[in-house]
Amino acid sequence: MSSNSLWHLTIKKFKKNKTGLISLGYIILCGFVALFCYALAPDNSNSANQMHIEIHSKTPGFSTKLIKIPSQEKSFSSSWISTLFWGKQINGREIPIKSYKIRKSFIEIQKYDGNIKMFDLNLFDNKPEQFIKKRTFFLGTDKFGRDLWSRILIGTRISFSIGFIAVLISLLIGIPIGAIAGYFGGKIDALIMWLINITWSIPTLLLVIAITLTLGKGFWQVFIAVGLTMWVEVARIVRGQIITTKQQQYVEAAKALGYSNIRIIFKHILPNILAPIIVISAANFAAAILIESGLSFLGIGAQPPTPSWGAIIKNHYNYIILGKPFLALAPGIAIMSLVMAFMLLGNSLRDALDVKN
Repeated sequence: MSSNSLWHLTIKKFKKNKTGLISLGYIILCGFVALFCYALAPDNSNSANQMHIEIHSKTPGFSTKLIKIPSQEKSFSSSWISTLFWGKQINGREIPIKSYKIRKSFIEIQKYDGNIKMFDLNLFDNKPEQFIKKRTFFLGTDKFGRDLWSRILIGTRISFSIGFIAVLISLLIGIPIGAIAGYFGGKIDALIMWLINITWSIPTLLLVIAITLTLGKGFWQVFIAVGLTMWVEVARIVRGQIITTKQQQYVEAAKALGYSNIRIIFKHILPNILAPIIVISAANFAAAILIESGLSFLGIGAQPPTPSWGAIIKNHYNYIILGKPFLALAPGIAIMSLVMAFMLLGNSLRDALDVKN
């Protein structure tokens, strides 16, 4: 790469933007958390869904002892790949305890709610201490007694996935449609613009709700629905850029050499208009996270027990006036910080890619 090339100058300008670098670093960190969330979460069960009703709605930093009661059924071991992507399969259940005493042939435990229970030592292979551990809930527990920190970490994967897939779908649909409209013009452009304007006039959230209800509630349905509503912005940007760019001399030269329209569009024009596409993609990534959170808050996004940030806020927003606002504020701050990082990154990229400066 030449030291005076456009991309080299863009990278050099971007490195001088501290806000952009910090935002990019935070996004990379969130991406790392999204990929390895089950390895980082204290509760690495599927969806961090281990419930301890006795210790529900505890404050951040709460600690207690837990005893794991092994299951009498045949246990299944999880491979590290399965654990990385879907969490660990939990055999048995955990009970919060205040104290325990070992008798001759059984263990007597005092549960966190004060009740006394006894279990045969043979259930623990006569080594009950190995089944007792102390756990600290860094962000406390939700109203079902689940580890809030673990659920927020795993919720990062949901937000990152929705953003990535929605942006990918919008690019796959928006770029070809916008390119065809801008390059060929005429009746084709009029027809595509009519379709874009119709889609544009429908409120995004309403359109997403309609698509979600048509496809059904679920994880992947939300991804597809959000992606299908974002292509219009990409198509409008690409169309406008191509209308301007197709008048350039290198495009006329490519036509004179007999290159096909497809080659001219995708090999000559599109590589030169990547800057605005990158900027709009960053903004769409942030918008997708907000839309998914809103859908989950309304109950038509990712379904329980999937730990979506929007669903966590829905389950606990009334706790704001009950003296435990952290249950709703923690996922709210997570949404705000990630969305702000993408918006600031988009602004920094816009400044760096602006050849006029």
